[in-house]
Amino acid sequence: MSETTIQALASETLEAEKQRVMVLLIIAAALAMFALVPPGYLGTYFERVFHGQTDVFMLWRFSVLGGLVCCLLAERLLLTYLIEKVPTAYRYITAFVETSSPTAGMLVAASFTDAASPISEVPVFIYPLFIVLSAMRLSFALSVFTGAVACVQYLCVQIFYLQSDPVYRPAHVSKGMFLLLLGVVTGVVAVQIRKRLVEACKATDERNLIARMFGEHLSAAVAAQLLAQGTDLRSEKKTVCVMFLDIRNFTTFSESRNPEEVVSYLENLFSFMIEIVNRHDGIINKFLGDGFMAVFGAPVSNGNDSVNAVNASREILSRLNVEIEQGNLPPTRIGIGLHSGDAVTATIGSNLRKEYTVIGDVVNLAARLEKLNKEFGSQLLISDEVRTHLLGNAGDAVPMGQVDIRGRANPIAVYQLA
Repeated sequence: MSETTIQALASETLEAEKQRVMVLLIIAAALAMFALVPPGYLGTYFERVFHGQTDVFMLWRFSVLGGLVCCLLAERLLLTYLIEKVPTAYRYITAFVETSSPTAGMLVAASFTDAASPISEVPVFIYPLFIVLSAMRLSFALSVFTGAVACVQYLCVQIFYLQSDPVYRPAHVSKGMFLLLLGVVTGVVAVQIRKRLVEACKATDERNLIARMFGEHLSAAVAAQLLAQGTDLRSEKKTVCVMFLDIRNFTTFSESRNPEEVVSYLENLFSFMIEIVNRHDGIINKFLGDGFMAVFGAPVSNGNDSVNAVNASREILSRLNVEIEQGNLPPTRIGIGLHSGDAVTATIGSNLRKEYTVIGDVVNLAARLEKLNKEFGSQLLISDEVRTHLLGNAGDAVPMGQVDIRGRANPIAVYQLA
């Protein structure tokens, strides 16, 4: 498990401990209040069983339950100050103290009445409560330990009080073994709960890792594919289609407006553009101040990356015109360049911050194509590599001839789609 998963699991275990103590605290407090019920309301049966000592028994019973309530309050207070993990020693000590409370109750009850009655009845109903709730501690060993404490204490009380009554010993031994078996079964359940919790923590860890590498601009479908295949994104060579988008005259626009207006403008503009790119299985790889770089075909591909990029570009231009006509945006002109080719995809950074990036000439050429829009007065230019992937959808591509690109020895064929 990664360090993040371990920390998340420790945090969840701590919260489960708090909930378990609260459940026990509520039950113990309710029983303590019941212990204060006046003897007259208990009926003549209790008067006869306790030989008229119901007042004294009520006091002792309240003392035992009150002591348990105090212990649980102390546990809850201590857990409040624990921020990372619950100490192992604390868990075993509290398990022993809590599970011993029914034993204390039996000894008190046996002191005021026929020993066989409370010893036979109380453990069957009280001990299992502590054993079952031990599942919330998410530890097989702790659950077995709780069951073992209940078993041993119960059998010890039997030997002490009922040594002269061998007739019932097999039944009491069976009850003790039942408590131990219940601890084992509860431990198995705790292991399964912990296993599911670990898986949930790992899934959360992977989602957080994806968010750190790709930011928030990732479609749900792409995120699901990444989670399905795992987040071990090694460097690899992929054929991708890269989109560069730039807002024309943004510097002039921003100079005449305050920062709040500029930010609001960019948010309104980018919001629908990001949604369109996501919907066409692309990802926003980088924001460039007055534009962005998007990638189609990495980290996952559906085989129609160039088609998706062109469709996304056309939809962005169409939606931009609608937003301007409706008065949601001021008159805005953008330029888009698309190029398809091989690139190296890699996750670069450290454990504190990683970023998924695309490296290669395909990126540089897509950026150059976007800038050519200023020379041609166009809004969407594509390379010949992109056009060849469009098949029957390239009918409206206008050839702009062979164009020299800075940094390249040979000119490339450029086509205008808008």
